[in-house]
Amino acid sequence: MIEIRFHGRGGQGAVTSAELMAQTAVGMGKYAQAFPSFGPERRGAPVTAFLRISDHPIRIREKVYEPDVVIVLDPTVMSVTKVDSGLKKDGTLIINTAHPVSALRGQFGFTQKIATIDAMAIALDILKVPITNTVMLGAFSKVMGQATPADVKEPFNHRFGPSLAPKNLAAFEKAYAEAKLEGE
Repeated sequence: MIEIRFHGRGGQGAVTSAELMAQTAVGMGKYAQAFPSFGPERRGAPVTAFLRISDHPIRIREKVYEPDVVIVLDPTVMSVTKVDSGLKKDGTLIINTAHPVSALRGQFGFTQKIATIDAMAIALDILKVPITNTVMLGAFSKVMGQATPADVKEPFNHRFGPSLAPKNLAAFEKAYAEAKLEGE
């Protein structure tokens, strides 16, 4: 089983990201579980979402406390939330940033593997809005080998409809091509 925690801000698509990847996993014949964690927050407040993907039924029904992967949709949450809290020693951080990995390590003290993608630039270029969820799913899928663009096509079509699905798939594909794990 792989356990993922998403960090973002309300309205950026962290919850949608978890749901889309769960639908993709189920479509691939796996088991998945996705759910958010937020209170009465408003748009722009920090939001956390969780995702589990497994080849076997998932019996756990609680937050992900020790994730294998942490996906940061909005890098500004790193200054108010310890995003690497509980991340396994061999875990991976996937961060929406244009900054080099060395700067992230220096500023936040991250010790796990880090993958970066300038998701905001891709979102603004392709989607024309600052919503990075499908971009970050492309980075996650590439770095962790969880899905391909063909795998997400149907969930994207279902969620976004014929007018927005092609743009979101294009954003996913660009991130899938450009995401890089530290050292690659």
